[in-house]
Amino acid sequence: QVQLVESGGGLVQPGGSLRLSCAASGFTFNVYAMSWYRQAPGKERELVATISSGGGTTNYADSMKGRFTISRDNAKKTVYLQMNSLKPEDTAVYFCNTRRQSKNYWGQGTQVTVSS
Repeated sequence: QVQLVESGGGLVQPGGSLRLSCAASGFTFNVYAMSWYRQAPGKERELVATISSGGGTTNYADSMKGRFTISRDNAKKTVYLQMNSLKPEDTAVYFCNTRRQSKNYWGQGTQVTVSS
């Protein structure tokens, strides 16, 4: 019943910006932390950012600090990832994630391609 649907991916030039969205349903969204992960071809899935249930605490992987911002709107049951100063190495499929009771839930992913 848990459903996470990412959107907003696409092709962007280096230095550009993109905003990803993850629409959640099927669970009590406002009591769970949410995360963004990404996976590039040939690489393992890596954590991008995490936000606490109320949005008061955020965490970022070092390579994303200062460029990416995670946020959430609990009324809309949506988590966002604002990506600025994009680099070719940011190219990956980006996944929305929540973890509860030691179980991970994933969206289908949205492709982000950074290329000139």
